[in-house]
Amino acid sequence: MAQSRPRMIATEEAFAIPEYFEAFKKLPTVSTHMGLRNAARFYGAPGNVERLTDIEVRLAEMDQYGVDMHLLSLTSPGVQIFDADMGTSLAALANDRLAGFIKQYPKRFSGLAAVAPQDPQRAAAEIERAMVHLGLNGIIINSHTDGKFLDEPQFAPILEAAVKYGAPIYLHPTFPSQTMEQPFERYGMNSAIWAFGAECSLHAVRMILGGVFDRYPELQIVLGHMGEGIPFWLYRLDDLHSTLMAFKKPPEDIVKLKRLPSEYFKDNFHITTCGMLSTPILNFCIEVLGIDRLIFSIDYPYGFTGKSTEFILNTPLQAAYRAKILHSNAERVFKITP
Repeated sequence: MAQSRPRMIATEEAFAIPEYFEAFKKLPTVSTHMGLRNAARFYGAPGNVERLTDIEVRLAEMDQYGVDMHLLSLTSPGVQIFDADMGTSLAALANDRLAGFIKQYPKRFSGLAAVAPQDPQRAAAEIERAMVHLGLNGIIINSHTDGKFLDEPQFAPILEAAVKYGAPIYLHPTFPSQTMEQPFERYGMNSAIWAFGAECSLHAVRMILGGVFDRYPELQIVLGHMGEGIPFWLYRLDDLHSTLMAFKKPPEDIVKLKRLPSEYFKDNFHITTCGMLSTPILNFCIEVLGIDRLIFSIDYPYGFTGKSTEFILNTPLQAAYRAKILHSNAERVFKITP
């Protein structure tokens, strides 16, 4: 069985460096911001920091479940919670460390560079450094930066650099901004159970409706969790955007797009499987988006390796479809050596 299965590349796999945790502990908002308090609880649980920082612990779990490669990225909420100088410095340090892991284990790890959108020009320079000099495979952005989204003009240097250097952007969820967080403060909704998907899907839809992909048609975005619910919503986005555009007086800030919203999602987005281990949902996404748009992920250490691998290896799929999800789509999107 093990010899007959395809290569297995997992693509939303968090890591951290000790310096990140030291800086995190010093943030004055850790005790007052609900999202950061939740992150601190996770970091404080036994074994979690070790799983994020210890490569040998990670490799042992990968080997236990037959995972060939992790596409590593700095854990959420990442460098976007710091000021511009600290965020930029930590991103560069994490990227250097990540490149070292990949050099040490080139068949086991690839990586996404952290950048600090707080300073878009320096973030763009870090994308160039990461892609050209460090040989990384894309970038990770943990959704909003202090309540700001990538459709806004100040982030153009980041998008331009991503296109110029062929860097797919993994748009990873984070905690809601202060202007958005209050409705999510009850019933545990502040993080992965609901707020993460709501906030990240908002970001992705803003990019589509804001005309980002008319300005940057080659830009590629990757979303986790089967697309943060957007595949289910594509018909309604198309229908209601067309309805609004047909008004005699459309909303003042609506953007006239060259294509339907769903067409951008089908051409400029890929989605990963982490945390949505449901065969009906997987089949739905394959039908809506096509098999070339789905990529396997675990969300280590937040997701469970055993559950994730068991799901993708045992759910009914054509062998060619399983191989695309498990490795060949990731090899194409992230330029990982087959």
